[in-house]
Amino acid sequence: MRYHVLATDYDGTIAKDGTLDARTVDALRKLLGTGRKLVLVTGRELTDLQRVCPHLDLFQLVVAENGALLYRPADKTQTVLADPPPPAFVAELERRGVAPLTTGASIVATWEPHSQTVLDTIRDLGLELQVIFNKGAVMVLPAGVNKATGLTEALRELRLSPRNVLGVGDAENDHSFLKLCELSAAVANALPAIKETVDIVTQADHGAGVAELAAGLIENDLARLSERPERRSLEFGTSDGRPVALRPFGGCVLICGPSASGKSTIAKRIVESIRNCGYQFCLVDPEGDYEALSGAVVIGKPDAAPKLDEVEQLLEDVGVNSVVSLTGTPLSDRPPFFIELLSNLLQMRSRYGRPHWLVIDEVHHVMPADWQPPNGLLP
Repeated sequence: MRYHVLATDYDGTIAKDGTLDARTVDALRKLLGTGRKLVLVTGRELTDLQRVCPHLDLFQLVVAENGALLYRPADKTQTVLADPPPPAFVAELERRGVAPLTTGASIVATWEPHSQTVLDTIRDLGLELQVIFNKGAVMVLPAGVNKATGLTEALRELRLSPRNVLGVGDAENDHSFLKLCELSAAVANALPAIKETVDIVTQADHGAGVAELAAGLIENDLARLSERPERRSLEFGTSDGRPVALRPFGGCVLICGPSASGKSTIAKRIVESIRNCGYQFCLVDPEGDYEALSGAVVIGKPDAAPKLDEVEQLLEDVGVNSVVSLTGTPLSDRPPFFIELLSNLLQMRSRYGRPHWLVIDEVHHVMPADWQPPNGLLP
């Protein structure tokens, strides 16, 4: 399964006129039945969201206030992810007649035509705040806070990667989190600027469009889109001036050839591309050729064989790649160690969808000619 999370905006995306209809709720419940998770990413303040949406229990996490607050419906706890609004700023907006005006844990919100007054007030008070627009809404947040930063925190808590997320939205403030997601979608009623930048535009609008995406995930993990151009193709060389690339998901590659033919060079370039595109990898290194690889933590050394629990603990962290060095593992012990390692990695993939890539150097060390893996081990 490639997409473990559906991250969705609320107003204008799953909700119409602030309401989540019964068909959309049913589609989301069916999606949860496949083991996937739902994350709501909204600009609304939490109290306002709780007032209009009685179905927050569908979501493992809610990113509210445009990325400034993380809410956990299961235990009703929350974490504020940004500084509170400066009281002097709020007071000055009120003095200048900005209304309606609401404040949350971190957000200050109003509507057009007050955007210029808001900008002037930020300038006059010398504050480091940003203004974000959303179909007429004017939201003020600390600099650097947006839906992408909020979703990043949510995924870190779930131990999931953005490379396993399908995101869907409809308006200006959705750009950041849609760009973060592996696959991005817009509902049919979305702004043209959003439709132009996403991978998919649904046939239906609002919640029906999200239900359309949920059905595609349930049916075949949106495999019908497998032939689309990949935004994150793993480029590792050129041929006749054109890039040579691998698809980031769903393929297996064997690199073979005579000694000194460039196998290691190609392998290292592929691994660098995997790393640079944000995919997590586990690299099995029988001869110590990757111990100096940047962007990865090496487990195992000539005088100490790697331990399976160390590898698993390391890869629990979404942002960490691993090189498993077998230089301290006797030749006869390498195939059985690899069988256990592979079994553990496949279990981790079923939970988290990662590590996204398993790279095996000098594969004959762990898969010799007489290698007999247990039945059903290899996918």
